[in-house]
Amino acid sequence: MAVSAAAAAEEKAAFSLTSDFYSKYVWRGHNLVDDWVWQPSIGISKGPWSAGIWGNLDMTDENNQSGEFTEYDFYGSYALSLTEKLTLSVGYIYYRFPSAGSTQEVYSGLSLDTLLTPSVTVYYDFDDINGTYVSAGIGHTIEKIAELGESVPVGLALSCAVGWGDSNYNEGYWADAVGDPLEKSALNDLSLKIAFPFTLGKWTVTPSLNYVTILDSDIRKGLPSGDRDLFWTGVGLATEF
Repeated sequence: MAVSAAAAAEEKAAFSLTSDFYSKYVWRGHNLVDDWVWQPSIGISKGPWSAGIWGNLDMTDENNQSGEFTEYDFYGSYALSLTEKLTLSVGYIYYRFPSAGSTQEVYSGLSLDTLLTPSVTVYYDFDDINGTYVSAGIGHTIEKIAELGESVPVGLALSCAVGWGDSNYNEGYWADAVGDPLEKSALNDLSLKIAFPFTLGKWTVTPSLNYVTILDSDIRKGLPSGDRDLFWTGVGLATEF
């Protein structure tokens, strides 16, 4: 035990930087910004602990906020290995919207290191919404499907997730968008992502194609037709030091 404690104490913290560009900002099925955005983040991790800050900057005047950060998220999390393949994670997220207030969530998730890496995460907004959102997903990664030049392998990462919201969550997040009360729980959204990661120097570059469809019929019929099924592209840059 003394040796393990000493090893943990000597473990160095790792810092991460990401810089993502997307042709839309879509969150849990919501089309928040229908044009290009920049989403940078900085994080720190040590052992099972991690924390960081993430932001969204509108790159066009789609929402009359060009060049402005419209959201800051502050987060902290802890991951615990329950077994050799099963991991439990818990965390906290503070959402800050400079022009629209703030809210807070706690979450807990399980992921299984096996075929398709299934996972489920439960988010509870205990502040502005007092509602629950559950995301269940699967994914698969292939290390190399092609090569850039003669020495840069390009991978393939596939993921799929479905989201469910309880009545408080759906009323809080969807009622204004659809123009009607929405006091019911429902399967909200299905998202798909295809990414092609590769490494250049110390940076991982990840172009991606993304799609989300709204599943619940009441939400779909209340949304503009262009927001019921969304396609967008992106490219992400990430490094650690």
